[in-house]
Amino acid sequence: MIEVIQKQIAQQASPLKASILQRFFKTQQGQYGEGDVFIGLTVPQIRTLAKQYAELSLDDIEILFCSTIHEERLLAILILIRQFEKMKQKTEQKKIYDFVLQHIYHVNNWDLVDTLAPKMIGTYLIDKDKSILYQFAQEENLWLRRIAIISCFHFIRHQQLEDALRISQILLHDTHDLIHKAVGWMLREIGKRDDIALQNFLHQYAIVMPRTMLRYAIEKMDKTQRQVYLKYTK
Repeated sequence: MIEVIQKQIAQQASPLKASILQRFFKTQQGQYGEGDVFIGLTVPQIRTLAKQYAELSLDDIEILFCSTIHEERLLAILILIRQFEKMKQKTEQKKIYDFVLQHIYHVNNWDLVDTLAPKMIGTYLIDKDKSILYQFAQEENLWLRRIAIISCFHFIRHQQLEDALRISQILLHDTHDLIHKAVGWMLREIGKRDDIALQNFLHQYAIVMPRTMLRYAIEKMDKTQRQVYLKYTK
C-alpha cells in the first residue's frame, strides 16, 4: 500500500511548486526549515490523498511520518487527525496521541505544527494533565516550543485560557520570530473571547514583549489602544 501512495505523490510532484515551497518554508542552510525537502504538492492535493487513505495502518503512516519529504509528513498528520477524530474511546485516541509523541521530532515545520497541535495534542489534553506542554515550552527545539503554545488554541476555543497565558509568559523572552508570532496569535485569540484577560496580561508584560509578539496580540484592538501599547515595547 505504501508504495502505491508514494507513487501517487511522486506523480503529482511539481518542480516549479517545489522550488517556491523551498523558499517559502526557509529550507536553506541556517534557516528554520534547513534541509526540509518539498516535491511540490498543494495542500488540497494532500487532503485528497488523506481522504482516500483515511484507514491507512499505523505501520504505513509511520513510514510517511518519518519521510524526508515534507508532503509525506503532512499527509501522515492529516490521516492521523482523521483517524483520531473518528475515535470515540479515549483509549483509542491515546494510541494515536502516544504514536505522535514517539515521532514528535518529525513535526518540524510550522505548517505541520499548526495542523497537528490544536487538532490532536490540544484536543487530547484538554481534560488531562498538561505538564508536557510546559516541558515543551522550555525545550531548545523550536518546533516543540511552538507545539506548546499552538496546542493551547483548542483550550482557548473552549474558554480555557489559563494554560495559554502561562505558556505565553514562559515564552515571553524567546528569541525566535516564529515563537513571537505564535504567542501573539494565541494572545489575540484570547482577546477575542476575554478582552480583560488579554489587557491584564499586556498591562503586566507588554513592556518586555518582542514587538512582533505584541503587534500580533493587539491586532484586533482599536487604533488608540494599539498605540498605547506600542509606545512601551522595544
